[in-house]
Amino acid sequence: MVLTHLKRGVFLLCLLPAAWLLAGALLGWLGANPIEEVIRNLGDWALRLLLLTLLATPLRRFSGWAWPLRLRRMLGLYAFFYAVLHLLAYAVLDQFFAWDAIWEDIVERPFITVGMLALLLLLPLALTSGQYAMRRLGRHWKRLHRLIYPATVLAVLHYALMVKADLREPLFYGAILAVLLGLRLLPANRRQPGCATQEGQCAAPSTIHWPRLH
Repeated sequence: MVLTHLKRGVFLLCLLPAAWLLAGALLGWLGANPIEEVIRNLGDWALRLLLLTLLATPLRRFSGWAWPLRLRRMLGLYAFFYAVLHLLAYAVLDQFFAWDAIWEDIVERPFITVGMLALLLLLPLALTSGQYAMRRLGRHWKRLHRLIYPATVLAVLHYALMVKADLREPLFYGAILAVLLGLRLLPANRRQPGCATQEGQCAAPSTIHWPRLH
């Protein structure tokens, strides 16, 4: 019951940025350049949610809490949702469906090229996030979902190339990503619920547990 309420609460919290941007666009809260504000904020939230998705596994391993893994798929799908909205806002609001100009941007502007690559890597993860895909893909499913790592790296790089001069925020996100990846190389040394050895404690895992978008 508590987990159900937690999932509902996280679901609603993840919707708040989109609702705030919609209200701001309608009511004129977004400043002199509302289109740029919408595009930037959608991209920011896609990256933040990707990092939260990556946080679930180390939080589970080092705390012993089970609930972070129960939220992982939702967070990953919301990250993809905001990334798609980020692209749509650029294509519709900024370029007005000018496909030739959009293609030219993708080819000639590195930060857009990198951003598109990140979104393309996230696409198969979103499409295969359900239980049916897990059963069909078997052991290949885990390998496929390791794409979240290069996708998040490319998302940080996309941000850094976009801002050009003031790199404080992309460096901050890059540092968080480095910590999250580094934690996966450390052995978990806390007792996991439901796991015991003769000494009454869990042994450190022999393999790295990779995150999933589910």
